[in-house]
Amino acid sequence: MENKSDNDAGWRLGELAEMVRTGADGGHPPVDTWNPPYCGDIGLAIRADGSWLYRQSPIERPALVRLFASVLRKDADGKTYLVTPAEKVDVAVADAPFLAVEMEVGGSALRQVIMFRTNVDDVISCGPEHPLRFAVDAKTGAIKPYVRVRGRLEALVTRTLTHDLLEMAVMEEPPGVRSGGVLFVIPDAGPP
Repeated sequence: MENKSDNDAGWRLGELAEMVRTGADGGHPPVDTWNPPYCGDIGLAIRADGSWLYRQSPIERPALVRLFASVLRKDADGKTYLVTPAEKVDVAVADAPFLAVEMEVGGSALRQVIMFRTNVDDVISCGPEHPLRFAVDAKTGAIKPYVRVRGRLEALVTRTLTHDLLEMAVMEEPPGVRSGGVLFVIPDAGPP
């Protein structure tokens, strides 16, 4: 059998992909129940635009990105990890691990429901289980909405969808966006 080193990028990604496949039974694997040993940083990163990198090279296979995204976990320490049944490795995340790239709105007023699709094809219904959170960008003062996808993992709502969300805001006190029976409050961004 050929001996492979951790420096062989193709081998390492292939090994991780195989571990994910063998640990998954369809849907999202139960990463929150897995407690594998921590194996450090192998060079995985997710840019703010949602693109994935391995040792600063883009991962261009969408199926591989979706597979790895299915085993992401953000722990209480605030760090994001790729978790397989055999190991846990760091993933450097620039902003959020996912992007909300499509939105559909159903119902109206108090019965309004907002559905999002992420860049890795998760579809979520915004509400108590998948809350919407608005943050203010410290550098620009812009409103940045995030929706929880699973566990502690969130998707940043794209700029185009952010404009659509803000147009849907109800001007109550406090102002916000309704979905799934919840009013998600929009913070005051202050002067531009």
